[in-house]
Amino acid sequence: MTLYATLDSPLGELLLVGERSATAPGGTALASLSVPGQKRGAAVRDDWTHDPAAFDHIARQLRAYFDGAPAPFAFECVPRGTDFQQRVWAALEAIPYGTTTTYGAIATTIGASRAAVRAIGTAIGANPLLVVRPCHRVIGADGSLTGYAGGLERKELLLRLEGAVPDAA
Repeated sequence: MTLYATLDSPLGELLLVGERSATAPGGTALASLSVPGQKRGAAVRDDWTHDPAAFDHIARQLRAYFDGAPAPFAFECVPRGTDFQQRVWAALEAIPYGTTTTYGAIATTIGASRAAVRAIGTAIGANPLLVVRPCHRVIGADGSLTGYAGGLERKELLLRLEGAVPDAA
């Protein structure tokens, strides 16, 4: 059964989508976290069940993150994606809070050639767990904020929240 809830955040109303799980703290594994207007973001379906209480454990951690807590997320996520996507997404999860990396560095991390940077960008763009799987921490080789399915303004907001981009004076 697919469950969903929404959560107010500095990014707008987040759509949380999950599945019941006997092993997940709180009983729900997160399958998707989308922001309004996100490219390839989830959209509520008629056969989904609205159950905000099922996401209490996840929502508490997301609120703490938006309040500036750097602790890693401690909830179960539904593993979906190709083997290549899973490798790229694992590299994203290893990027420390408050830091950034580049697409080329991700290629090196997963043992891919620099020629794979476009494929890596595509895998990052297919990330169904914005914020949780920190694709916002990947920037261009020249330091520019590039490619974020939730919009570059949101990417900058997240990086500022984490102290990876200095606040404007």
